[in-house]
Amino acid sequence: MDDWLIYRGVGAPDPDRIRRLPPPPPWRAFSGEPLPDPPPPVDSSSTRRLGARVEAPGAQDAEALELINAALYLRRPLLVTGEPGSGKSTLAHSVAYELGLGRVLQWPVVSRTELKDGLYTYDAIGRLHDAQLAERQSDDIGRYIRLGPLGTALLPYERPRVLLIDELDKSDIDLPNDLLNVVEEGEFALPELERMADRPGQDEVRVLTDDGRRVPVRDGRVRCAAFPFVVMTSNGERDFPAPLLRRCIHLHLDPPRDERLAAMVQAHFGAGADERNLDLIGRFTREDGDGELRPTDQLLNAIYLTQHAVRAEPGRRDEVAELLIRPLDIRQR
Repeated sequence: MDDWLIYRGVGAPDPDRIRRLPPPPPWRAFSGEPLPDPPPPVDSSSTRRLGARVEAPGAQDAEALELINAALYLRRPLLVTGEPGSGKSTLAHSVAYELGLGRVLQWPVVSRTELKDGLYTYDAIGRLHDAQLAERQSDDIGRYIRLGPLGTALLPYERPRVLLIDELDKSDIDLPNDLLNVVEEGEFALPELERMADRPGQDEVRVLTDDGRRVPVRDGRVRCAAFPFVVMTSNGERDFPAPLLRRCIHLHLDPPRDERLAAMVQAHFGAGADERNLDLIGRFTREDGDGELRPTDQLLNAIYLTQHAVRAEPGRRDEVAELLIRPLDIRQR
């Protein structure tokens, strides 16, 4: 395996490799003063997706590995496209787990999502309410500001955080363009804090993060030190503006098959599970040729259920599998 690869897709923790990442290109270097505290460790969101992650040899496509590492080296977002169930979101969790980059920050996008939702929220009403109860306004404005997933990812951590911006193609037409400046500059302002920065003792305010911690923000601006590893996923429902595409590394993931599919089954059901379920895997991949949409979740569901629900009736194994491995767009009659 090429030694230049930082993320190798081996499916096992190897946090020392991130120390081999060279300094960023001069045009992607940022000046935030690193925070002393490390991020929280990966949580159940990652373990649910990854299972007991030990990849089989050859399970990771060489071109995919090179593009993932290109995003790490160049400090650029990774735009990942592909069908539902192709492993787009799981990729972010895999990188965080293998490189020891902590909990994955997740920003699910819907049609009403705005850039500020990802950066921070300010509870002005809550602050006013508390001030009325106390008959004075609280000086601790940081209690009412919470950084969103994107805002937390841009905090000046010593190592990059992993941020998953999921299903960007479902956003309002303005969001991809609104992301451009933040992605390029690696920083953003909190106007509520900027207005207070020149007051005595208000140049540094501790705010809440998406992780539920409190961290200092100086002069009303968040500036990253290590640019986060940003994974933007898309199901291909729309095109993105050229300026955003220029700032991203594009990776297209085909649905997992062969070694990738075997590794996924083993990760969730243990060593040898792929061989024990060759009949279901074979059915899943054979029916894949009809052009219908079958996410890999359906195969995992079929394996799990046939292991438990039909243990006493082996003859019903095919029947249950047939019910679960159906195309998503099947119509009820």
